[in-house]
Amino acid sequence: MRVSRFPPYLRKSLLACGSDHRVKKQLERLNLSTVCQSARCPNRNECFSKGTATFMLLGEICTRDCRFCAVNPGKPAKPEPSEPRNIALAVKNLDLKYVVLTSVTRDDLPDGGALHFFRTIKAIHSETPLAKIEALVPDFMGNLPSLKKALSANIDVLNHNVETVPRLYPKVRPGARYKRSLELLENASRIDPSIVTKSGLMLGMGETPSELMECMKDLRRVNCKILTLGQYLPPGKKYYPLHEYIPPEKFDEYRDLALSLGFVSVVSGPFVRSSYNARKAWEKNLSEKKEKL
Repeated sequence: MRVSRFPPYLRKSLLACGSDHRVKKQLERLNLSTVCQSARCPNRNECFSKGTATFMLLGEICTRDCRFCAVNPGKPAKPEPSEPRNIALAVKNLDLKYVVLTSVTRDDLPDGGALHFFRTIKAIHSETPLAKIEALVPDFMGNLPSLKKALSANIDVLNHNVETVPRLYPKVRPGARYKRSLELLENASRIDPSIVTKSGLMLGMGETPSELMECMKDLRRVNCKILTLGQYLPPGKKYYPLHEYIPPEKFDEYRDLALSLGFVSVVSGPFVRSSYNARKAWEKNLSEKKEKL
């Protein structure tokens, strides 16, 4: 089933966004990629206008072919040795206080790209010691040493998106495993309890409210603290079809439901993406910790 009519509130949000050429020029000068551009994120202009960006490591070619994602699948090039240093320079030059790092999935690499995450995070700490870092990692094919390597670089938030409910995985994420994603989040909390874990879901793919509730409960069972809920918007006709637009009031309802389950911070709305308002979500978790001291 395809839904063709575009709700007015989504059109209005798109027109409200601005852009900041300073960010774009900095990324181009250092030959860097952002998931904002590669995944055609609807918030990219808004985020650029605020001087923020989510850096994407390890190129723009993914070894998987998820049906919701605009990032191109194929055979990637070898990791670029200069990328960690260049990202660190961009963070410093843009005076970023909160940095989100993500990557394409690199099943072709023995460690899934964990060493590249480690080197990039270390480079950022070297140039901008006070910057807070969120790592939005792939599942590393369930490789525990890879997860440990990425976590050992000293990050503040470990983010890994389950994306959708388990029933839809074969159609939406054929190369991924729901249980493996939950295990990654659980292992991250066990390896370093000081790290905040985070995950996200896209809505409107055909999931039912009860399935969404069970998924949120699963995330709480593995001690996930931060949750993002956003509207799925197919990047084009060849992608997984949209089943429904979720109205803003429903997103508010799901946010309240998630908070009642014990999530410390929930960012929920039609244009929410995993790194949207990431700093605010982390600060909310930090405030919660201080209140308990």
